[in-house]
Amino acid sequence: MKRLEGGVTAAKGFQAAGIYAGIKKNNKSDMAMVYSEVPCIAAGTFTTNLVKAAPVKWDQKVVKESDSAQAIVVNSGVANACTGEEGYQSCMDMAKKAGEVLSIPQDAVLVASTGVIGKQLPMDIILNGIEKLKDALGDKLSDGTAAAEAIMTTDTISKQTAFEFEIGGKKVVLGGMCKGSGMIHPNMATMLCFITTDIAIEKSLLQEALSEVVKDTFNMISVDGDTSTNDSVLLLANGRAENELIREKGNEYEVFKEVLNKVMTSLSKKIAGDGEGATALLEVKVVNAKTKEQAIVLSKSVITSNLTKAAIFGHDANWGRILCAMGYSGAEFQPDKTDIYFESAAGCLQVVKNGMATDYSEGYATKILSEAEVFVIVDIKEGEEMAIAWGCDLTYDYVKVNADYRS
Repeated sequence: MKRLEGGVTAAKGFQAAGIYAGIKKNNKSDMAMVYSEVPCIAAGTFTTNLVKAAPVKWDQKVVKESDSAQAIVVNSGVANACTGEEGYQSCMDMAKKAGEVLSIPQDAVLVASTGVIGKQLPMDIILNGIEKLKDALGDKLSDGTAAAEAIMTTDTISKQTAFEFEIGGKKVVLGGMCKGSGMIHPNMATMLCFITTDIAIEKSLLQEALSEVVKDTFNMISVDGDTSTNDSVLLLANGRAENELIREKGNEYEVFKEVLNKVMTSLSKKIAGDGEGATALLEVKVVNAKTKEQAIVLSKSVITSNLTKAAIFGHDANWGRILCAMGYSGAEFQPDKTDIYFESAAGCLQVVKNGMATDYSEGYATKILSEAEVFVIVDIKEGEEMAIAWGCDLTYDYVKVNADYRS
């Protein structure tokens, strides 16, 4: 397994583009396209919010019912959520237009939108943008980067990653891009994420791998506790690596799933670390739990605790907030057997032993908590299971970003 520079264009046969179409007022790029030279099988996971954006409904239909998928069209600036029949028609029109310019079926086009909820898409701009995207498509690193930048909203950085590995003597590549900074507390995936691969694999196995891996990656991040109306993860596989088709679970399937986990973990951490207004990525690992579910509940309770997040921003070793968050999580554990450690590039420090404070240095603790990535390790000494959750600190700027979002 080798990490590559790049994202959605790293795998064979995939092209991408990002342009400024005119949706946003700030002249920043606002439309992206991902295209495969050959038909792909598709898998997806989507928001569990009952209020689902029109693109989510369209993509669920394409993933479930279409024989293949070959393109993804994305706009930023307007979410196309809470837009009724007109919003769904806009999705159909986007797919139709992309199908026409790419000479592929309408039902082979996936669409996605992100931005302000409640507004209709400016379809004249969108349709004109799709024509421009087609002309801008390319398979270079810069083309994938342009696409990753075009899907950003309050993100401060674009987010992409890729890995190369071997299946049956053939080189296979998995690459992806995502966007997300706020309204992130997924129960399936997160915000918008698009993954491409040239592996040959059965559709049912592709969907199963995605559904399983999402549980330990995108489902384990939170920025603000809000599950978006538009959350989508789409995975396209075009078979251009020419490996022997993976038809059943076995070693090759497990290798693929391991690399998919690497890609999705990397993208998940990029989102958590770029939370709106954030200055630090917060990773919470609960170890030696009795069950996996117990570890998941405890770790997610800590990263969603506003008091804990505020303490991380203040570089304050207020470990009592961590135990408190675990205590109201609903998961049973024994506080008087719990150990807590703070760790970062500056060092590692045990602050709690068997539920009580150690004789630690507050100055050293502050130094550890002042790094850009902060790790909390919680040992509950009940078993052998573990879980990792990712979040970020809570800053003054989070309120500022969201108070000014529409203006």
